[in-house]
Amino acid sequence: MVAAGWPGLDPGWSRTLDVVSTAGTDQPGTVRRWHLLDNGDQLSRLGLTPAGTLLCVHGNPTWSYLWRTLLAAGTDPAHPWRVVAVDQLDMGYSERTGTFRRLADRINDLGDLTDALGLDGPVVTVGHDWGGVISLGWALAHPQQLAGVVLTNTAVHQPSGSTIPPALQLALHPAVHKWGTTTSDAFLRVTHSLAHPPLPADIRKAYMAPYRGAHRRAGVGNFVADIPVDASHPSYPALTRVAEGLRGLTVPALMLWGPRDPIFSDRYLKDLISRLPHADVHRFEGAGHLVAEDRDIAAPIFQWLAERLTGSAPAADSPRLEDSSEPAAFRPLWDLLDEQAAGPNAGDTAVAEMAPDGTVARSLGWQQLDRNIRDLASGLRETGVEKGSRVSLMVPPGVDLTVALYACLQLGAVVVVADAGLGTKGLSRAVKGATPDFLIGIDKALAAASVLGWPGRRISVRNLPAARRRALGVETSLAALARQGKGAGQETPSHAPDPDAPAAVLFTSGSTGPAKGVLYTHRQLAAMRDTVAATFGIRPGARLVAGFAPFALLGPALGAVSVTPDMDVTAPRTLTARALADAAAAIDATVVFASPAALRNVLATRDSLSETGEQALGKVEVLLSAGAPVPEPLLAEVQRLLPQASLHTPYGMTEALPVTDISLEQIQAADADAAAGTVPGAGNGVCVGRPVHGARVAVVPLAADGTAPGFQPMTDAGVTGEILVSAPHVKDAYDRLWLTQAASAGIPGWHRTGDVGHFDAAGRLWVEGRLAHVVTAPAAAVTPVAAEQAIERLDSVRLAAITGVGPAGTQAVVAVVETVPPVRRAGPAEPQLAARVRNAARDADVDVAAVLAVPAQPTDIRHNAKIDRTRLSRWATRVLAGGRPGTP
Repeated sequence: MVAAGWPGLDPGWSRTLDVVSTAGTDQPGTVRRWHLLDNGDQLSRLGLTPAGTLLCVHGNPTWSYLWRTLLAAGTDPAHPWRVVAVDQLDMGYSERTGTFRRLADRINDLGDLTDALGLDGPVVTVGHDWGGVISLGWALAHPQQLAGVVLTNTAVHQPSGSTIPPALQLALHPAVHKWGTTTSDAFLRVTHSLAHPPLPADIRKAYMAPYRGAHRRAGVGNFVADIPVDASHPSYPALTRVAEGLRGLTVPALMLWGPRDPIFSDRYLKDLISRLPHADVHRFEGAGHLVAEDRDIAAPIFQWLAERLTGSAPAADSPRLEDSSEPAAFRPLWDLLDEQAAGPNAGDTAVAEMAPDGTVARSLGWQQLDRNIRDLASGLRETGVEKGSRVSLMVPPGVDLTVALYACLQLGAVVVVADAGLGTKGLSRAVKGATPDFLIGIDKALAAASVLGWPGRRISVRNLPAARRRALGVETSLAALARQGKGAGQETPSHAPDPDAPAAVLFTSGSTGPAKGVLYTHRQLAAMRDTVAATFGIRPGARLVAGFAPFALLGPALGAVSVTPDMDVTAPRTLTARALADAAAAIDATVVFASPAALRNVLATRDSLSETGEQALGKVEVLLSAGAPVPEPLLAEVQRLLPQASLHTPYGMTEALPVTDISLEQIQAADADAAAGTVPGAGNGVCVGRPVHGARVAVVPLAADGTAPGFQPMTDAGVTGEILVSAPHVKDAYDRLWLTQAASAGIPGWHRTGDVGHFDAAGRLWVEGRLAHVVTAPAAAVTPVAAEQAIERLDSVRLAAITGVGPAGTQAVVAVVETVPPVRRAGPAEPQLAARVRNAARDADVDVAAVLAVPAQPTDIRHNAKIDRTRLSRWATRVLAGGRPGTP
């Protein structure tokens, strides 16, 4: 029996059951004793009627203890479910049979147990590791009882041409197998070490308890030996039956995954998704093989049960506000590109990229661009890229990226765009999580793919020497594919895609946590194009300089000439005034896209401008700066550099770009209203203007604890809350982040942005910061932006950040400033500066408890502007507790 006192385990759940075995390994009439954890009696005593049964099956070398949080959650009167967590035979506290039970036997064993229990539907199977395969085998054999399946880090198929994971290869090696799995407890200890964070000592002891002594570990060794390494293995047919059977399984499915798993990596998740494409999927970044220990899986499972099976999920207090406007007819993203290629300007420049010496390095006319896209699309099709294929594009903005992107989209492939601005670690995490089928990259990206083990068949941008190609695992090149597709591409018109099919996965900047993949359909990408065109008046024939990576690919979609300046697009602050002017002069630019960090450096380097450069910038009609708030003084300086341009700072995010728009003149008017106090609600944040064409914006009021728990969208002046947006160009979903998507779409028809702000009486939106960065001080929740702006008006401060230190609800407000000139060491600010910072913050009605100074703020790589306030909070906590300041 189960030893008493293991954390989280109610002894009342433990029971044993004698079951007549029908397995071929047993003599007819053989009775086997099972141990299981079952909350059924507990539910009866409480007078609760369960909505159904969760049949939970552990893997190797765990036991039913793995599912203790589900047992506890299932006993909650708010959502009662019977939870039956089994110990498989020869495992946990079940009988040691002395027989070698293979996969087919174990599936049969589970059926014997559920028959003995009289288990009827609805049943949702829950499986982990090889318990996942066994639970699925039971599911396929019991379709009348089955209501759904839940899987955590498991696999049903070993991809052809690949070997089993190294850890399992070692465990199977004849010189290691018996000693590692049975004679010693090494296999158990290694498995337990896969938890992130490490398992507490008492939890480790609980997992070890049923396996003390070699005589208790035979099942552990047999389980490992039963892994089908190839088609000759005795359990291969049973595994194949389960794997193929999944393709016909239509019940709701949920996959909760720990990507830090050396056993069942993301390639196995990808295989499961291909077999159960309707499944809800959530990857817990940082979690590993023992995802049930690394993260709370009970809450999402019961949330999913409520939404998908019982229909008892809490409804929003109000439905979405209906939009009376008619949706625009769908036109593919490349529609205007096709028109330009077939029109009178077909020979004019369509896309260009600049060289360091200020000349045009490469360019294509509209007709040539269209021809290259078709040639490449044909070549890609021949090499296996098809509808639904994921293609990771690791190519700098310019001619090659433009051609590759539109070729993939026209094939119906899903482009994955995660730029190097995420940093090596962030980029690697993003690519592995997206599991692309193909990776198109420059030499540097291909080298990283080789070293870091990124998935996908590899295609180089340029032709590579044979030795280099072999070293990087490159199959072919864009140039070779274009030659291969030449001719055939001319005969194949670009077809209109399914508007609601996935088109792109674009990754966020990662400035507020791990970068998230944002899934867009073709309809939503086209809507983004239409919104930008209608809001900013960009028409076919416009000429734009794309100094901001997200907009570098929109030029052809807008029918506009597009040039990429000489800069490192992963580091916006590398854009110089001369490079911007050279690009503008090359196409006689009318529109400029540039991030705030890029604009700062343009202004810092404007002394290098020639008279010709000044004249080229003087012809620019519109400047758009997005990615972070742009202070009015910075814009005012830019206006002097671009005297004829209308300066706009659209507000938005990767999930919806743009959301609102405001011009320099409108910013100045809003600031004047705030200073005069003539417009209620004006002030306390950055004014980002009014919704763009086709968008609606609202807020959900902020609670005293710094959360926004409501469901009622509001536009009342002066009400601070989480900002909501509804628009045709809002993302479809977060990629493989079901929980994140459910939270963001918690109010039907709206996307919860995670930003905080309010409206003024004139209908303008003021952004006050991120919801995650709200400081929960004792008197009230403090949003950071207003105080940061006030502090940044000081001559000695370049960038300021407000963060909180201490327990939620009693946090002290701390200001962290980057000074001009920079301080030599991070730490407490000198008294005179601290006093000035406190006084400035007080003007924004914020009382600062401490002021710290840093040589440089920790900003995101993509924008060089978004400050990591969470990181600053941890650093400030350490400094104020007397620790060594170091670097934040």
